[in-house]
Amino acid sequence: MTPQVPFPSLFALRHIPHGGLLLEHPSPTNQGSSPPSRPRTLFEKIWQQHEVKAATADHPAVLYIDLHLIHEVTSPQAFDELRRRGLKVRRPDRCLATMDHSTPSLPADAAGAFPYVDDLARKQVEKLVENCRAFGIELYDLNSEHQGIVHVIGPEMGATQPGKTIVCGDSHTSTHGAFGALAFGIGTSEVGHVMATQCLLQHRPKTTAVEFTGRLKPGVGAKDMILALIAEIGVGGGTGQVFEYRGEAVEALSMEERMTLCNMSIEAGARAGLVAPDQKTFDYLKGRPWSPQGQAWEKAVARWRELPTDEGAAFDRVVHIDASRIEPMITFGTHPGMAMPIDDTVPAEIHGEATDKALNYMQFKAGETLIGKKVDVVFIGSCTNSRISDLREAASIFRDRNVAPGVRALIVPGSKKVKAMAEAEGLDQIFRAAGAEWREPSCSMCIAMNGDQVGAGQLAVSTSNRNFEGRQGKGSRTLLAGPATAAAAAVTGVVTDARRLGGT
Repeated sequence: MTPQVPFPSLFALRHIPHGGLLLEHPSPTNQGSSPPSRPRTLFEKIWQQHEVKAATADHPAVLYIDLHLIHEVTSPQAFDELRRRGLKVRRPDRCLATMDHSTPSLPADAAGAFPYVDDLARKQVEKLVENCRAFGIELYDLNSEHQGIVHVIGPEMGATQPGKTIVCGDSHTSTHGAFGALAFGIGTSEVGHVMATQCLLQHRPKTTAVEFTGRLKPGVGAKDMILALIAEIGVGGGTGQVFEYRGEAVEALSMEERMTLCNMSIEAGARAGLVAPDQKTFDYLKGRPWSPQGQAWEKAVARWRELPTDEGAAFDRVVHIDASRIEPMITFGTHPGMAMPIDDTVPAEIHGEATDKALNYMQFKAGETLIGKKVDVVFIGSCTNSRISDLREAASIFRDRNVAPGVRALIVPGSKKVKAMAEAEGLDQIFRAAGAEWREPSCSMCIAMNGDQVGAGQLAVSTSNRNFEGRQGKGSRTLLAGPATAAAAAVTGVVTDARRLGGT
């Protein structure tokens, strides 16, 4: 994470001679008439188009921010700081707010009251409503048809677009890199920086090309790709880097799968993840509420087509992964780098790190397989795997099967739109008929802030992105996997290779 900079340092930038904070940032088409002589990467193009003031020996660069995503957990202190200083939000039209972390996944009662887990959660949500109203920011609240997890609704609304810089007080902002946007999480003080100035102090990261060569096997998906990468390079393997995912396997992914891939870039320590925009990107965005319309759309697409990395552009590092060798992945330890093919045996060491402490917490032993391990809870949701394609994949396993006795299965769509689509297709009926719980859009059990938790000592198979000690509840044990693997665990009651069940 970029070091936090005290408020006065960035607010003082309103007076810099460059004046970039006082004017609308130039669009990529206004960057000069002469093309650069040196081939550039996608990252370089975005950075150069948004660099208001270059870095100096003792000062980071000033980067213009196109889109600021806001939710209820990391914004209250920033809004309070603006009030204390008598400042306004500089570009409320470049902000999009929703509520997701503390929101209940159960519906409101007959009187319209939502079942918050505690008073703090209720106050966080109410404070966001108050702040957005006071500062003129568009908010998709719990009564909005567009409400959902912030990293699900940004793309749904067409607010996420190629070439943009996008920030949010949430580490998984890297999700939006699937569209060829430079997107990354920021801290609470930085949230205030962006609100007040529409800019951010940033040290320029290095670049890594992650080349996924070959084609994926049937039953293997984007979640398996990113877990395989993190298992290969470690949770610190991307520190100080921006990943650009490339290669045949990446190009073959749908936009939703690319979002899953980019979502967990942060789990390898990377600052952001990128996929070059292509026709799939344009087809996904066309006609969405925040997307350009009419002639503006054609002009935007023309700009976006210029963004992919130039032939011959140099990266600081290249990582090669043979996609054809990837198997369905599952974690066995207490961070995403402790991952392995589902039918493999638990290693005693990974990246030179002994796994004793993690295995002791997880109640596993080196050399054993996870196949057949009893599962207590299954969670299908989160900003990693809660989109309609994820739910369809899970439903293909649940169809005509029942959740195993003693297992709790929670299915949480990523947005109101995803929920409506799933219900229109009858997916909710498949889940309910199987004995799974069909919930309202929320971060839910991923971070366990809203009351959806895994009990102490219980083993969960989760489609979320982190498996740290206690992440899903105090004493909880989490195995990260894709939707099919999670669904297979729900209907069999044990860790299972979904390919053995068919239906995916």
